[in-house]
Amino acid sequence: MKVHKSEDEGGCGVVGFASTIPVRGKHIFEPSVQMHNRGNEKGGGIAAVGLSHEDLGVTKSILEEYYLLQIALLDPEARKEIEAEFITPLMDVDKSERIPTVSDYRTIAGLETKPPDVWRIFVRVKADVLDRFISETKLEDVDRRRAEDEFIYQNSFKINTKFYASLGDKRAFVLSHGRNMMILKIVGYAENIVRYYKLEDFRAHVWIAHQRYPTRGRVWHPGGAHPFVGMHEALVHNGDFANYHTLTEYLEQRGRHPLFLTDTEVSVLLFDLLNREYNYPLEYIIEAMAPTTEFDFDMLPPKKQEIYHAIQTEHIHGSPDGPWFFIIARNEPYENYFQLIGITDTAMLRPQVFALIEGEEVQIGLIGTEKQAIDATLKSLSEEDKRFPSVADKYWNARGGSYTDGGAFMFSIDRDDKLVCTNKFGEVVKTPEGQTHCDFTNSITPPLDSDRQREMIAAELKSPQTLFEFLRKGVKEWDWDKLRWTMSELTKYADEREGGGDRGEKRREKGDGNEPYTCSKAIVIEGLTILNDRGYDTGTKKRSSVVQIVKAALHLIFEDTPAIEAKHAGIYHLICWSNKDGLRPPGSAEAILILKAAEFPPEGKECDARLIVKAYGLGS
Repeated sequence: MKVHKSEDEGGCGVVGFASTIPVRGKHIFEPSVQMHNRGNEKGGGIAAVGLSHEDLGVTKSILEEYYLLQIALLDPEARKEIEAEFITPLMDVDKSERIPTVSDYRTIAGLETKPPDVWRIFVRVKADVLDRFISETKLEDVDRRRAEDEFIYQNSFKINTKFYASLGDKRAFVLSHGRNMMILKIVGYAENIVRYYKLEDFRAHVWIAHQRYPTRGRVWHPGGAHPFVGMHEALVHNGDFANYHTLTEYLEQRGRHPLFLTDTEVSVLLFDLLNREYNYPLEYIIEAMAPTTEFDFDMLPPKKQEIYHAIQTEHIHGSPDGPWFFIIARNEPYENYFQLIGITDTAMLRPQVFALIEGEEVQIGLIGTEKQAIDATLKSLSEEDKRFPSVADKYWNARGGSYTDGGAFMFSIDRDDKLVCTNKFGEVVKTPEGQTHCDFTNSITPPLDSDRQREMIAAELKSPQTLFEFLRKGVKEWDWDKLRWTMSELTKYADEREGGGDRGEKRREKGDGNEPYTCSKAIVIEGLTILNDRGYDTGTKKRSSVVQIVKAALHLIFEDTPAIEAKHAGIYHLICWSNKDGLRPPGSAEAILILKAAEFPPEGKECDARLIVKAYGLGS
């Protein structure tokens, strides 16, 4: 029986975010690292939409009007042939360049296969060439610019057919060809794309990333990795299709010919068919891909049932069947907006999380297979720019095929840099109005009644519940500065080395006599944990900022805990990756081990879970 190593298997990791201000590629790096265990070093990819013309060295009009053609050269000699046949005689070229890379891919840890050279070309179809194409394909009734889209699409198909899909060596393929968007992918982890192609400072409004090879096709080849391009959109997905061959036949019958033999390619071909050829609104595209069924269908209004029934009658045999979750980064050049879309399959067999931040200066929508990836993105953003909170205003899950929200959400950014989140039915998703974020650029100053406030803090350290009630009331009544100062003071009471608010004296809490002895540190930790976890009225304050303040206080308390090898009278001991070998049996039954899991691998023999099991065996 063949045994598969754990690193060869695993589920895909997908993540994406759309921001009203362009942000650097380093911020798609962090969630990709967070999803590292979902990858396996065999495939990774990223896409960006709403790019910076300064970073690309072109004018704003060139970026918006020209097609950004990116060609992966597995054989560098293929470039001359491609240009001679498919570029120079057909296109007007504004700029052509090789995307800069590090000098030696082997200097990047974990990158074992050299990524392809990528040639970036800004092009428009020559007027006479486009005229002949429109006449030959009978597209006279189609908007000329949309006809040009089709020419670019078909030209890329010809390049891929000749230089990738035909028999023989895989020499080159088109990564992307849309306006104001790009795709890059490698054999490796997604985060190494950022490193190799020097994208740390490259800016875009929308970013998506994918970890792991595709489930079909040439799985250990950059051509088979996600994302895949439609026209002006890039798609990544987590999952697999049971009806892959049925879908390919459905597409073949309608003039869409898969070349890369992956279900992800089929997905974006289906989206492109419904979008550009059938000209469906996004709601109907989603319905065709993830049809509403059973009880949810019965709960729809009669008019919508009629429309959805017609869509399903026409397209049900072309709907992906099986577990899947799509994230799409999209430029809509005709309606002038950028978009991030998450679509959940009707059976909801793949994880997905959505998040939204609505600040006064920036708004951002995020989608991922896991909340940790979203939080890694926000942490990265907030460390660089305090306008981004490290906690989202709203997190939620979609229910695939739901009659309430349709199981799909879109974050759209217009050219005035305003973000709107809507569900499948076009209904706007918002956070509570009349609330503001904390301005973390301001320093913390003691309130005028600081002495009185210290007395009140000390008086409330009777139990975690009394501390929580005191702080919950304060969240509504105090200003941001007083709340932050109070949290800062609480961290001092949690310092066992300083004695805490009760000079470190242990005491028995009132109860049935079975509660453990505790001290100020235990009360502060549990009280803040309750404040972090429970729902309560935050008044005019954004809950995300309140939680960010609470988390910062807890992290400071944990970080300041003496290491496990240190000798001290307190009951708390900190262990992390650097001192994990110092794990020992507890000195008393009351000893508590605090584990900093950040640097531990998420899986395998060295993961934090294994250390917890070992600690439990020692008596912790």
